[in-house]
Amino acid sequence: MSTPALPPNEKILSLRDGRQLAYSENGNPTSSTMVIFFHGVFGVGVADLILPTFKNMDIHFVAPTIPGWGNSSLRPNALSYAAALSSDIGQLITHLHPDDSNLRIYVSGGSYGTVPAQTIYGAPFDVFPHGRKIVGCVLLAPFSPFKYHTNYTSCMIWSNYISVGPPSKYVPFRILPRMIASILAWRMRSVDKAENMLHEILFDKMTDEEKSNFAAWREAQGLRDGEFERRMAENAVKSVSKTWGGFIEVCGVLHEDWGFRPDELDEEHTTSRPILVVASTEDPLGPGMAKWLADTYRNSELKWTSGGHIASLYEMDAIWNDFICRTRYDRMLNWMLST
Repeated sequence: MSTPALPPNEKILSLRDGRQLAYSENGNPTSSTMVIFFHGVFGVGVADLILPTFKNMDIHFVAPTIPGWGNSSLRPNALSYAAALSSDIGQLITHLHPDDSNLRIYVSGGSYGTVPAQTIYGAPFDVFPHGRKIVGCVLLAPFSPFKYHTNYTSCMIWSNYISVGPPSKYVPFRILPRMIASILAWRMRSVDKAENMLHEILFDKMTDEEKSNFAAWREAQGLRDGEFERRMAENAVKSVSKTWGGFIEVCGVLHEDWGFRPDELDEEHTTSRPILVVASTEDPLGPGMAKWLADTYRNSELKWTSGGHIASLYEMDAIWNDFICRTRYDRMLNWMLST
């Protein structure tokens, strides 16, 4: 597989341990409001399309590439996923906002990206001091922590059960993820092949209503017919152009301890730090996990969108506008009541 060109706005942060973290950013880099968005499987951090809400609210939007994907180094073997991620993202925040005492951070993610978003949100403050700056979390089509969501398999379709459920967990040496990676590497040997696979998995399964919603969103973004799908395919190929290590560890990450229990977070982690869980009614990957998260996290809310796995994309601007406005109002009200 040839190595694709780097995204034009991608940047590389050299980490203390000699590794590197790739990221993209958009909006106002001097803003004291920062949104961090984590991509899902077969993605990289992309910030070329910025929401009108982020522009209007003068927000700094940052999209890191998760360790082990694209140009971000794999996590160190000696560290847990939670510890490695907390260190990497902490260094990124310090690099981008070194002296901002008024910094407010929203963490978010889509699909597998909701795992790092939750990990950062729930991290103990002595492990991730920047957590005290977090004022909200948005989880789109989320995964739950399998270690504590004991009935997680009831929310899965068969292919997910095989790829990240008990078979992949208990078969030693990550044999199943490695086998699946070999098959997918053949299917993604070119951008054209990756685009065909994405159509099979996502776009061809849309209902007529969702296709209409997708077309309207695409037009509003100024994207040509097929352009979004092509960009997704290009990013998918970029995500595994250097290593499949990030993909191979997905099952292990979903099953390991993320550094906290969602049902045992203290008041300092939950008060004035709301979580919005967004699920799609026709998502084949299992909206049952979204229900579990909304029932388990304190100060959480569940919002439904109509459509499949990426349906929240079409309502993203309205979702963020409402969430940020409400969190700002709640913080102002709490301040007034405390003075």
